[in-house]
Amino acid sequence: MRPARSALALLLLAAAGGAHAQASEQAAEPDPAKVDLARLIACQGQPEEFMALAVAQQDPLKAVALGWRPLPQANMFLSEYELAAPLTVFGHPTRRIAFAGSSVMAVLDLPDPRPLARQLELETAVDTPDKAMFGKELVSEEVHDPATGATLVRSAVLNVSNVTSHPGKTLVGCTYSIDPLEEAPAEAPAGG
Repeated sequence: MRPARSALALLLLAAAGGAHAQASEQAAEPDPAKVDLARLIACQGQPEEFMALAVAQQDPLKAVALGWRPLPQANMFLSEYELAAPLTVFGHPTRRIAFAGSSVMAVLDLPDPRPLARQLELETAVDTPDKAMFGKELVSEEVHDPATGATLVRSAVLNVSNVTSHPGKTLVGCTYSIDPLEEAPAEAPAGG
């Protein structure tokens, strides 16, 4: 786990709604109706599964076909839905999910996110009386893109937080990404 990277990811999610996942893999997209939403929220899914749901949630008719009812937008960074049937995430039932950038989250009836963050052994990014954000990178693996030859990094970061637009609620979910491998900067020659 790289603490600076996880903290930065959490702060970017809060400030800009998360970065958009870049999927350059040419694999067939999973069927959104077959994606296990609870596993995806718990960072046990794959970025391609997230992308299948992200595409579905961008089209209200596809979201309704999945049994999701769009909810009024209380936060400009969140697209929120009520599910036809409840799901359980980390032992907590909910019928509400939200998307923000490359994150999928459950909206839980927990007034304080701190106990859940401790249970999940997450790292603290922000912890003030008004705002709490915790996270941990659970997956970081290099993969080779056969179409382009590029080396990519697949990542999954588990997040727990509160937001002022949802008083008395805790958001828990996963941020998925597939990004180009950052090359280390070349070192300057000695004596120069």
